[in-house]
Amino acid sequence: MSYMLKLDISRAITALKNGDIIVYPTDTLYGLGADIYNIAAVKKVFKIKKRSFDNPLPVAISDINELEKIAFLNKASRCLARAFLPGRLTLVLRKKSIIPDIVTAGLEKVAVRIPDNKIALELLSKFGPLTATSANIHGKKTPVIIKDISMQFKQKDIGIYLDVGRLAGKPSTIVDASERNIKLVRLGAISEKEILDAIQYG
Repeated sequence: MSYMLKLDISRAITALKNGDIIVYPTDTLYGLGADIYNIAAVKKVFKIKKRSFDNPLPVAISDINELEKIAFLNKASRCLARAFLPGRLTLVLRKKSIIPDIVTAGLEKVAVRIPDNKIALELLSKFGPLTATSANIHGKKTPVIIKDISMQFKQKDIGIYLDVGRLAGKPSTIVDASERNIKLVRLGAISEKEILDAIQYG
């Protein structure tokens, strides 16, 4: 059974521990959250989203210390993390073996976010890393309110919805900082100049 909840973090954590999928707020859009270390739960995200298993899932974490646990950082990525996280930046980094291959579709890199959203950060700090893919069927537009999101999924698919109202933030900027020379993968809320300045002066 799905619950429409305002801010029941404890119930969301219980759902995640039970292997359920939750819908939670970020600083851009609502995301589908599953325990990244629970293979069955991660598979469920792919299935209910109708997303190909060869399309890796982004990961949301609570802070830079958590980032060190799951990925390898270099000088550039540290500068970017210090400058923009929490915030609308997704860093693509070389993953550590602790992350199951299903999350990254077998790739050696992982896309990581620290969303600048109080509810998300509380949830992530209390539970741990979650999948951070948008709460929609793959290829469809991501709704900005919970009511419309719930219409895309079956009732049994989602354990809990954490409803904070309308969310329609500009997408994050994605930067591949896995090597010495960074690559701008997608331009979003943070400009290319801001990225380059952070590295140069960080």
